Amino acid sequence: MSTAKTTQKALIVPAPGAAYVVGESVIPQPGPKEILVKLHAVGLNPVDWKVSQPEFSAVLAPAYPFVPGTDGAGTVVDVGEDVPAETFKKGDRVLFAGYRNVRAYAAFQEYCTIPVMFAARIPANISFEESATVPGTLSSATLGFYNTNNEAESLALKPFWEEGGKAAYAGKPILILGGASSLGQYAIQLAHASGFKPIITTASTPNAILLTSMGATYVVDRSLPTETIIENTHKLAKGAPIEFIFDAVSLPETQTLAYKVLAPGGALAIVLPSAIPAELKKADDNKRVASVRGIVHLPQNRATGAELFKRVTQWLEQEIIQPNAFEVLPGGLAGIPPGLERLKNHQVSAKKLVVRPPETP
Repeated sequence: MSTAKTTQKALIVPAPGAAYVVGESVIPQPGPKEILVKLHAVGLNPVDWKVSQPEFSAVLAPAYPFVPGTDGAGTVVDVGEDVPAETFKKGDRVLFAGYRNVRAYAAFQEYCTIPVMFAARIPANISFEESATVPGTLSSATLGFYNTNNEAESLALKPFWEEGGKAAYAGKPILILGGASSLGQYAIQLAHASGFKPIITTASTPNAILLTSMGATYVVDRSLPTETIIENTHKLAKGAPIEFIFDAVSLPETQTLAYKVLAPGGALAIVLPSAIPAELKKADDNKRVASVRGIVHLPQNRATGAELFKRVTQWLEQEIIQPNAFEVLPGGLAGIPPGLERLKNHQVSAKKLVVRPPETP
């Protein structure tokens, strides 16, 4: 770095069930094929409140204390070895997928390092705040759709950027539950890029215009009774079998709904542990349930994650992918805990909560 500063402010989870605190942390230095980023905006995700809760932390949390945060955007301030200038250089605006299991890679701090394979330049038409809505949930949607080497965790669709990918699903229906969520919005856009039609999604009625602008063909009111949603979905598919479903909510009731809708031999992607009632499962229905692990840093996800970050700049420039709407919370890193409470209490709809780490008191 060009400054003598060696410590920074970071949001820390000190122990299971403990309150988040803003504390001091060492500024990491980039290793080979890594960049050091000064954070200008970070996005909040539901997993960020879950990692501090004992009922989830055994699965989701690394060793304590740790720094959470996945979605980051900022400026490159230092470059490690083996990073060609045409890839990244000081001053570049970048977005990236962070990783809480490696403290240096976590996003809820003023500076972090990140492997270049999971970072991308921010186009001129996109702000830091918009960029901070992209990496985590777009990564989850991409892995849930296109991780072709891992059917246990993906629908394993042919990627639309490969030859024949756009034609592979033309005219096929797809159901996306929770379309107005950050994850659901990216799933709709990927389904549109893959040529699915109709794209049927569930959401509250006020979000219908937003979701159709992103590529949804039909928006079914999520407040309707489950059996009504199932009936309407089949009507909108005009009798075609629904072979692919992406459940961006994955509560027990949405998983049950999805499994009932899914055609025999089809695939359902869920993002929380399976809660599908055993009595619904039949030995001969050949319905595949994939449990998505939306972290590009995991060994089984690295190849698909790298393909995503090679392309995301172009997708944003060409508006193949539109960032989420966002709301900036005051207080920098100190504004994250109140924002996570809002996510926990389901008080956020159709937008991403974002903070600016430089505004931390």
